[in-house]
Amino acid sequence: MQSRDRRRTLPSVLREEEPAIAIPRELEQAFRAHHGLVFRTAYRITGNAFDAEDVLQTVFLRLLRKPAQFDAMDNLESYLRRAAINAALDITRARQSTHWVEMPDLPARSAHDDAELRRALAHALAQLKPRPAEIFALRFLEGLSNPEIAKMLGLSQVLVAVIVHRTRQQLQKELRLYLGDRS
Repeated sequence: MQSRDRRRTLPSVLREEEPAIAIPRELEQAFRAHHGLVFRTAYRITGNAFDAEDVLQTVFLRLLRKPAQFDAMDNLESYLRRAAINAALDITRARQSTHWVEMPDLPARSAHDDAELRRALAHALAQLKPRPAEIFALRFLEGLSNPEIAKMLGLSQVLVAVIVHRTRQQLQKELRLYLGDRS
């Protein structure tokens, strides 16, 4: 029985995934410096530590498999944050497509716990196109400002603001439907 409770390191992850690969020193340094950022980013989206670990693994394995891409990166932290968001959204989408069951006859509820609301938000985020989902996650889950996001993604601040506004409206509509407010 494999325990997922033990603290994972890049070498242990790679031994599990690809035992014959030597770990570049730069990649191990990047892992040590940024694994917390990747995990927290993924956890905020998935709401699940196991899924966040899967995202952590995925992001760093992708870097390992594309060393030329890793060497060419100017802003590694920005890349890792964006990669974590995208991988977490992929996991959320995959889970919903295989586990989503329509239940139209449920009675309306007046109180919702955080876990239900988190699931509803994850579902609504998974329905978004990749760019709006990424920008929303950077803005509201990572706490970056619109100018920071614009600089990171190479977009204008106005475009980021418009995408944030439209995405918030779309998510509010989705969550209103989830919460039973059909007005």
